[in-house]
Amino acid sequence: MPIGPITMIAIYIVCWWTVLFAVLPIGMNQQDQERPTDGAQWGAPANPNLKKKFITTTWVSALIWLLVMVLVFIGWMPLPDLAPPGG
Repeated sequence: MPIGPITMIAIYIVCWWTVLFAVLPIGMNQQDQERPTDGAQWGAPANPNLKKKFITTTWVSALIWLLVMVLVFIGWMPLPDLAPPGG
């Protein structure tokens, strides 16, 4: 049974969020930071590079999504049929 476009988009979104949380801590180092004196949060990075991390997250998750779609379509990772019986 082929999967629909909404399922494909949902799988991509799950991949994107998972990859985002894996990419966010890359390049963060608190040892190079000065101790804040203005009441700022100590753990907040000075330059988080969010645009670069979002772009990286998008292409890495696209590759993972493509791998997942290949595995689903060749049958190595079948998705459960969630449709009610008799419909």
